[in-house]
Amino acid sequence: MATSVQSRWPVRLATLILWLLAAGSCVYWALRMAPRAAPAAVAAPVRQPFAADPAAVARLLGASPVLASAPAQPSASLASRFSLLGVVAWRTNHGAALIAVDGKPPRPFRVGSAIDEGLVLQSVEGRKAVLAAAAGGPPVLTLELPPLKR
Repeated sequence: MATSVQSRWPVRLATLILWLLAAGSCVYWALRMAPRAAPAAVAAPVRQPFAADPAAVARLLGASPVLASAPAQPSASLASRFSLLGVVAWRTNHGAALIAVDGKPPRPFRVGSAIDEGLVLQSVEGRKAVLAAAAGGPPVLTLELPPLKR
């Protein structure tokens, strides 16, 4: 039985390729199963923003000092705290409204549930929701959806 040198090379090459694939698979799974160290958290220094004194800046720019009364704190009106985003109204005194309070994400409220301290969703109809201090009391605030754009 005589074999030529040329007929052995394809077998050797195929064997080499199979061993390389087996070794690559072993390396891949070894790296995949190795425990990983958590990256060290580096705390960045926190810089506090500099609060400028308006009176000192005005003096620096040449303004004469003026005695002024303390500025009045603007109070948020009740209507500006609530935003009506949706209404589901079905039978009388039944339904729900999607209301955002103080700029927070909107939440659904059923008729009769408390929305905020001292306010209850009294009723919903069409494109509006009525808020009151109590379920049977007089309305305090009526929220309406913005008009539809056509």
